[in-house]
Amino acid sequence: MLEKLFQLREHGTTPRSEIVAGITTFLTMSYIIFVNPEILSTTGMDKNAVFVATCLAAALGTFIMAFVANWPIGMAPGMGLNAFFAFTVVGGLGYTWQQALGAVFISGVIFILITVTGVRSWLIAGIPKSLRSAIAAGIGLFLAIIALVSSGIVVANPATKVALGDLTTAPPLYAILGFFLIAALDALKVRGAILIGILVVTVLSIFTGHTQFHGIVSAPPSLAPTFFQLDIMGALQTGIVHVILVLVLVEVFDATGTLIGVATRANLIQPGKPGRLGRALLADSSAIVAGSMLGTSSTTAYVESAAGVQAGGRTGLTALTIGVLFLLALFLSPLASAVPAYATAPALLYVAGLMLREITEIQWDDVTEATPAALAAMTMPFTYSIANGLAFGFISYVVLKAVTGRYRDIHPATLLVALLFVVKYAAFPE
Repeated sequence: MLEKLFQLREHGTTPRSEIVAGITTFLTMSYIIFVNPEILSTTGMDKNAVFVATCLAAALGTFIMAFVANWPIGMAPGMGLNAFFAFTVVGGLGYTWQQALGAVFISGVIFILITVTGVRSWLIAGIPKSLRSAIAAGIGLFLAIIALVSSGIVVANPATKVALGDLTTAPPLYAILGFFLIAALDALKVRGAILIGILVVTVLSIFTGHTQFHGIVSAPPSLAPTFFQLDIMGALQTGIVHVILVLVLVEVFDATGTLIGVATRANLIQPGKPGRLGRALLADSSAIVAGSMLGTSSTTAYVESAAGVQAGGRTGLTALTIGVLFLLALFLSPLASAVPAYATAPALLYVAGLMLREITEIQWDDVTEATPAALAAMTMPFTYSIANGLAFGFISYVVLKAVTGRYRDIHPATLLVALLFVVKYAAFPE
């Protein structure tokens, strides 16, 4: 049956290799079941319900990837997108988390439509590579400031805006320990380095009395507080249109880049031959819609899937294994509820550092490419908004290309996005 479902012989693999690969990928990405509830609960969402929604969305999305695309790629709520949801859409712009879920739902539907109609290819081809790289780097900087603040390493200061926190207190010390532990383990090629770092800090915190222990295993909590709580009509307010635009852009760039990168490494696609990329993107966009109904931010393909590919994963059986493990993780809710913010902060900070590698892809020798990219990346952490970063990047790109006479460099897709952001700032400045 497995052979018929996943064409194992055709891909030169075995059930054992696929299962081992699935376990490997799960270990590298399972930190999200602790980090996502911590981030989204800041909006007022029930932390236990978000934990369940995270596990279910990850499992469902990965199952879709397994059976629709037959690719060895794990899915889960995306880092960066969850921070945008919590700290910009709800925390900054003042929308309810129900409206934010509605925006995620609409963005997923749009993602499905542009994938089915082929608009996605036009959009991806039209966005400059420097801006795409800057978006990833900027999201990394955004995650970094969230991590540093939540751990107490960086604090507010009326004179200098930000300042160094008290490093002699427990939260910063635990966060620093966790960061060095994660970095060291990853450098030593230890699978699940981020997960291990989170768990070690949590256990130490429990033993020293800084965190209350609730147990490790229990029946899954109720999903009711977030299940089908999305407010689609509220998300259709004109003021939230730019939020949907940002979600679609980041979802499309993130998913396409990750899927192509991991699939290329697994020899599932060749240059000029997309293979099952369309199916994989359909799986990704469908998972976004399903996740919003369950009660979590945008679900996306995880670049950590490359670890499973390195371990021999080549088919959807790897993804099926990952999905099953996310379902089993549902029984770890007591442990998840005990994880403090300063245990997940090192994970955020480390992922942020990894995302900054994208700045090497920016054309720094071309001012009309480098300046918009730099503005996009810097604006995200300094305005605490991914949306503002995208806006500054796209608008400045079009302006600089136009005033230097390089009109042909401005793709219609880039011009359209820039104009939409101009309209947003003119009509809805808040």
